Amino acid sequence: MKKLPLLLAVLGLATVAPLSAKPGKTAPAPDAIKPRVVTEPTKHDTDDPAIWINPANPAESLILGTDKNTDGALYVWGLDGKIRQDKVVRGLVRPNNVDIAYGVMLGGKKTDIAVVTERYAHRLRAYRLPDMAPVDGGGIPVFTGELARDCMGIALYTRAADGAVFAIVSRSDYQAPKQGYLHQYRLVDDGNGVLRGVFSRSFGEWSGIKEIEAIAVDDELGYVYFSDEGYGVRKYHADPAADDADEQLAVIGLDGFAEDREGISIYKTGTGTGYILVSNQQDNSFRLYTREGTAADPHAHAFVKSVNVSTIESDGSEVTNVALPGFPKGLFVAMSNGKIFHYYSWEDILAAK
Repeated sequence: MKKLPLLLAVLGLATVAPLSAKPGKTAPAPDAIKPRVVTEPTKHDTDDPAIWINPANPAESLILGTDKNTDGALYVWGLDGKIRQDKVVRGLVRPNNVDIAYGVMLGGKKTDIAVVTERYAHRLRAYRLPDMAPVDGGGIPVFTGELARDCMGIALYTRAADGAVFAIVSRSDYQAPKQGYLHQYRLVDDGNGVLRGVFSRSFGEWSGIKEIEAIAVDDELGYVYFSDEGYGVRKYHADPAADDADEQLAVIGLDGFAEDREGISIYKTGTGTGYILVSNQQDNSFRLYTREGTAADPHAHAFVKSVNVSTIESDGSEVTNVALPGFPKGLFVAMSNGKIFHYYSWEDILAAK
């Protein structure tokens, strides 16, 4: 039974959408903000982006994004939206989500990496930035021994205390448990400059409605947020060694969504302050919440506003507050139907009514 998704993929058959699924809006709202850049299209179906800031030259920063198919790829674009063909990783088995970590120790050197979930192969793939050379020895298995192994979402967490890097991974809802839906792995050098994953914990409650895909980590504050799509956005400690690591800290986004809660990204305005952005997928908008809580409750994230964007049914997103050419206050990247990603200026997001 657990081989069914892979079998369907090999046969070229698509799984049937839930009968409860509702069609989303097929066009942006009249007041939707416009992207500054639209990427060149991928071959199949975009899903999730990540932003790599080039520390030596921010103008040479890169946008990575998944093209999900059984013959999928991890695409790479410049800030101009043009595909960097020499960096694209092809031949991946249904790549789903991607994230980036800086300064991972590999072969005695600090190395920036991109890690992508290879859904039907039940593994993570890791690549060195910016040349996109593989550094995983062929892949890092996940959900070993579980009935539900099709990995989907990923977020990389760097622990401030010691620089340890962890991958937090979600999966499709096929026979997934309602407790321990996510698994966490410490990424370590095997002694030969190759990344390996060491299982750290299973955690995370699931409503049983739809699935959990989008994950975002706040490294500075040590929290992880993930979208229980049909219910809300759940918050936990990102550190598996925290005293109350398995305790749910908050749920935001319980209302105001047309249907699915999807991509999550975090924009920082200062120490502990900023915004949490969540895709209101079928509404073609993003809902913003405060990154900080209140004096009475540090986990009370107030709703700020909804921003209409030009994406159609956006799955994944990422944001940075780093000044980049054409994006002086930061860059927000969001997936859209049409095999593309949109680049938005943070000023336009903030100014939207």
